[in-house]
Amino acid sequence: MRIYSRILGTGSYLPEKRLTNADLAAELAHQGVETSDDWIVERTGIRARHFAADAQGSSDLATEAARRALTAAGISAEELDLIIVATSTPDMVFPSVATMVQHKLGTAGCPAFDVQAVCSGFIYALTIADSMIQSGSAKRALVIGSEVFSRILDFKDRTTCVLFGDGAGAVILEAADKPGILATDLHADGKHKDILCVPGHVNRGGILGDPVLKMDGQAVFKLAVGVLEETARASLAKANLTDADIDWLIPHQANIRIMQSTAKKLKLSADKVVVTVDQHGNTSAASIPLALDTAVRDGRIQRGQTLMLEGVGGGFTWGSVLLRY
Repeated sequence: MRIYSRILGTGSYLPEKRLTNADLAAELAHQGVETSDDWIVERTGIRARHFAADAQGSSDLATEAARRALTAAGISAEELDLIIVATSTPDMVFPSVATMVQHKLGTAGCPAFDVQAVCSGFIYALTIADSMIQSGSAKRALVIGSEVFSRILDFKDRTTCVLFGDGAGAVILEAADKPGILATDLHADGKHKDILCVPGHVNRGGILGDPVLKMDGQAVFKLAVGVLEETARASLAKANLTDADIDWLIPHQANIRIMQSTAKKLKLSADKVVVTVDQHGNTSAASIPLALDTAVRDGRIQRGQTLMLEGVGGGFTWGSVLLRY
């Protein structure tokens, strides 16, 4: 009998500190950087974001999201066979955030590792977990996207520092005899690495290069809209489904204009797109599971509905997961 994977439960966590555009504009003004709520909303659709406290790392946010997902799934951490965390902002160079989460959940023994594909990270991690469940290597997997992007922002660059926020989202996947995840599709092209990157690293006790985020916004926008349509259609084709079969599009929450353009290409109305970018900002690998959990908990997403999850991020990486919730 073929093994499939399905989502058993979801969870998310946002740090306590919430900054509206007005709050952020006031903070930036002290550094001589001018911006406004109107300027940010017009270009991005973002109205607020959350920043982690100084003592909070990605593992802390991830652990809180994991606990909520475990509660929703009705299982304990000891029942997990696999933990994968997607993050570009780990607590340390090593060990992985996943092993830290494992310890904070009070369990041990199952494989735990991180995936680094930036904003596509959760799509990559979910695909890996699905493959491991299908192969019989795991029966229950915890998959998390967690980021503290506020740590790698240049607050003198208003074109980037207004975009990002911190948070974590998680899902519990379990083996099933009927499909939950219907199809997946992953891609990367390293020639685009310079249009979205953090070009610095640890070197002999110091930082070599520039340790803050750099982005060519126009290049990212142009690339993102094209590849997001392509990967969505690839997953639909693999599952022998069409645009009309999608109940909810849950895209990476980068920019409302990218999300609207993708929905239009897929012939989906705006009311079929889960949007949280206005309140969360761009939380990179955390954005898709955060949006998913938000829509599950407010009742929009119901069992049996077909969801298209898709993301694009630095690398460049992109991909999609088509699933029946």
